[in-house]
Amino acid sequence: MRYFRIGFNQILVSAIATISIPALAEEAPGKYCDTPSHCTDPMTTHGMVTSSNYLATQAGLDVLKRGGNAVDAAIAVASTLAVVYPQMNTLGGDNFLLIYNAKTKELRALNASGRAGENASIAFYKNKGLEKIPPRGYLSANTVPGVVSGWDAAYKYARTSMEHSLPWRDLMGDAINYAQNGFAVTPSLAAWEKVNVDPSDKEFRDMQQYDGFRQTFLKADGSPYQVGEIFRQPELANTLKQIADGGADAFYKGAIAKKIVADLQANGGVLTYNDFANHRANWVKPISVDYRGYQAYNFPPNTQGFASLEILNILNNYDVKALGEGSADYYNLIIEATKQAFADRDKYLSDPDFVKIPLKELLSVQHGKDQAARIDIKVAATNVKPLDPQGDTVWFGTVDSEGNAVSMIQSIYYDFGSGIVPKGTGVLLQNRGSFFSLDPANVNHLEPHKRTFHTLNPAMLMKDGKPYLVYGTMGGEGQPQTQAAIVTRVVDFGMTPQDAINGPRWLYGRTWGRATNDLKIEGRVPASVTDELKRRGQPVKVVDKFTDTMGHAGAILIDPATGVRYGATDPRGDGLAAGY
Repeated sequence: MRYFRIGFNQILVSAIATISIPALAEEAPGKYCDTPSHCTDPMTTHGMVTSSNYLATQAGLDVLKRGGNAVDAAIAVASTLAVVYPQMNTLGGDNFLLIYNAKTKELRALNASGRAGENASIAFYKNKGLEKIPPRGYLSANTVPGVVSGWDAAYKYARTSMEHSLPWRDLMGDAINYAQNGFAVTPSLAAWEKVNVDPSDKEFRDMQQYDGFRQTFLKADGSPYQVGEIFRQPELANTLKQIADGGADAFYKGAIAKKIVADLQANGGVLTYNDFANHRANWVKPISVDYRGYQAYNFPPNTQGFASLEILNILNNYDVKALGEGSADYYNLIIEATKQAFADRDKYLSDPDFVKIPLKELLSVQHGKDQAARIDIKVAATNVKPLDPQGDTVWFGTVDSEGNAVSMIQSIYYDFGSGIVPKGTGVLLQNRGSFFSLDPANVNHLEPHKRTFHTLNPAMLMKDGKPYLVYGTMGGEGQPQTQAAIVTRVVDFGMTPQDAINGPRWLYGRTWGRATNDLKIEGRVPASVTDELKRRGQPVKVVDKFTDTMGHAGAILIDPATGVRYGATDPRGDGLAAGY
């Protein structure tokens, strides 16, 4: 047996492991990972999977090794994450996929976010005396869960247009097993359960008040699970078995939907059976900008993908490499570019079926130049309104031996979403719809059948029409910022994906309960840099050296010369990158 390093997680691998390991003694140490192995990115010439949970990564890798394609593997990862990572995503959430088809040379985008219910209206909430949608509870669960529709549409597309598709039912074996027989609770799950049993915080953190949450996610005595204890979800296992047998119709048109709706309506909720039966995922056109000869692709509205691309479009007007990675100039530039991009996002982003969004203008070269001209790299802009708090998510990526690639993101908005688990389903519902505004003048105001502003945006960087970097992260406001960190570190500074993800990160924005923006920055950044950022006017708050406040990122780089796939996962989470 031998050991090697993936990120900062030590993994035991048999002597016949098929992940290739280079002659590390001949390699230069990474800037942010100077260990005996230099925290080598796992490499392979066949398939690669990266996700924020090691059990989910193994589920996807097993599908690839059994002959499945990248979409099959992504569904296996997604369904397993919905079981073992419920603090960030479940069957009751939404997902978005970027899918590259190596056979057709086509990049497609699948929007599987749910729409507001037919009875969800501003008047519905105003008549209850509310000025905003509650962040938790039955009234926050006002959009249809889109997750299963995304799996279903992606699978049907891959089955007819890619090679080597496995049977649908085979993709959910690990998810069903972990739900039925249990899995060992990870540090992340234990920590988030503990956070959400605070009876003094009725609005955000007292999740014990909801019967479904208490019965599903807490022990019989009402206490949270501890690291290493076995956690089982038998009702969810039964729901997954029905989906494995009957596909998306079993979820949206069968007994599952009826149980969810019955529970919601018995408790004053807004969704109807028609809302579920009429839900569909939609294929949409990816959006893109050029970045230093690469084509950066992202997701169109109703996601903030255009904000992620705007940051890169602004950076095109600077010699980022000359600034020096890790310098005060480097951090300050990307932070100021983020402010410019977020100003556009907050002005325009909503459901494009309801509002007109000038994407062509926002992503134009000239607009990037105009935004760059408004930035003073030596001074922080202060005329920016407080940003809205955002939620939690999982990102994961898969690449198969044929070159098919998937960048996928799945979420329930806040950690543990609405807190509502309808009886007999095991399905924790998202609270994404709580982000709708009840102000009719707000671009993101609530209307029946409308999709809300989404922070989720899976990304892919292409070179000569083929995937070069499949990447993304969880983390709401942090997603565009972390994406910019990864791209600049890989493209401008030549880092490996793992070194790019290991590097210190920052988060400009607002988190739960805070009234003002601040700039959280990891403690590994030298004091001389953080002091200079403060001098320039940035509201710096130094946090832990590694904190999951920055999200859990991942990436797969495909070397265009050799075809070797380099995987990377985030040391801030419970993830794993692995290939064969």
